[in-house]
Amino acid sequence: MEEQLVKRLETAVARLEALSAGGFGSGGGSAEVGGGLESDPAIRAFEDMKSECVGRVLAAAEKIGGEVLAVSEIVEEAFSVQKELLAQIKQCQKPDLARLGEFLKPLNEVIMKAGAMTEGKRSDFFNHLKSAADSLSALAWIAYAGKDCGMSLPIAHVEDSWQMAEFYNNKVLVEFKTKDPSHLEWAKAMKELYLPGLRDYVKTHYPLGPVWNSAGKTLASAPARSSAQKAPGPPPPPSGSHFSAGSSSASSSSSQPKAGMSAVFQEIGSKPLTSGLRKVTNDMKTKNRADRTGVVGTGEKEARASAASGQKTTGPPKLELQMGRKWVVENQTGNKNMVIDECDPKQSVYIYGCKDSVLQVQGKVNNITIDKCTKMGILFTDVVAACEVVNCNSIEVQCQGSAPTISVDNTAGCQLYLSKDSLEASITTAKSSEINVMVPGAEADSDWGEHALPQQFINVYKEGQFVTSPVSHSGA
Repeated sequence: MEEQLVKRLETAVARLEALSAGGFGSGGGSAEVGGGLESDPAIRAFEDMKSECVGRVLAAAEKIGGEVLAVSEIVEEAFSVQKELLAQIKQCQKPDLARLGEFLKPLNEVIMKAGAMTEGKRSDFFNHLKSAADSLSALAWIAYAGKDCGMSLPIAHVEDSWQMAEFYNNKVLVEFKTKDPSHLEWAKAMKELYLPGLRDYVKTHYPLGPVWNSAGKTLASAPARSSAQKAPGPPPPPSGSHFSAGSSSASSSSSQPKAGMSAVFQEIGSKPLTSGLRKVTNDMKTKNRADRTGVVGTGEKEARASAASGQKTTGPPKLELQMGRKWVVENQTGNKNMVIDECDPKQSVYIYGCKDSVLQVQGKVNNITIDKCTKMGILFTDVVAACEVVNCNSIEVQCQGSAPTISVDNTAGCQLYLSKDSLEASITTAKSSEINVMVPGAEADSDWGEHALPQQFINVYKEGQFVTSPVSHSGA
């Protein structure tokens, strides 16, 4: 705990040294930030909100430690960067879109750093990491440049961004409801950071977006950040940006190549639309081909499906208990006789990268996670927390006992079989299709009833708010 406090103090000192050394770019802006701007009501209110709300997140994260503390410190760093940007906005004229993108680059880099923590092999604290990383997109409200910029108004943007992160935040609440109150404290603090924290701040001070100083200096470059402030670089971030295309990072020098969507449109406009196309001769037309059969082989279809899903089976197959707490089932292909029968309610089951296989879990476990699997069947008795299906295709899950929560995320084709004891389970779906739930009939020999969960919704504006209802299909 003492080492963590010392680390945070060193970070704070480095930030203050950067400001005193002219860290806000040209024109001596840092001196102004350290002087008059710290007493500015909007800057002071942001610091108060950050100290209180981010402080609660960090206090809870320090009790947990590990990756949760690491991602929480990135959240704190992102809010500190936003404060620096708000102070700079107070001193500068509104820039063009290219310079705005460069100006926002430090914030985008921190957001990408949080996103990098969710990549690769799924962590035991994936839901914490995903909640924190997704929530940081709310800070992009500062990129709002008017009604034609392609973004929602700042207040709506903050609320919408938190709704995306809340899906994973709720998973934390469910998973640790009866296990560790520190995780519940962290999840609640994360929500309060944005609702009402950041939302109410934006509503009070910047409801129509950031207010630039029309009499201020010209924005020359992005605010420089001290090298002592930067942690060791994360893996290369994905090419996408959390900001809109209009404010994407671009070079301020015309001699350097443009990046982002601007470069795409420039390249399209610089060439005739038909350049690079080959002339199609008669023998190349499908109707004239001698090998035209109209039949696609099974192997070809599976190869296309595999390529489309982007799933790769790597590493040796595994079915083992790790550190007495976690059953790991990985990279199994065509194995339909897997059984886990020595388990207890404190253990979890993690199934990853399996294909055309079947697993039976005989006994009560804490939770079951099925990640990036194809044509996989899972048969389990009881779970204490939840059964989760993530990034899968063609999955069948059967609960023979009880399951308080079942969640399906980013999955195409999921058949759920519920027992009478699990009919009250809460089923959450997101970005998924073809979700069918089978329930037992009233009598022991009755047929199972099939229910398709809705994929489409109708949103109607009534009495000042949107009312959402699922689309009903005839015969359903």
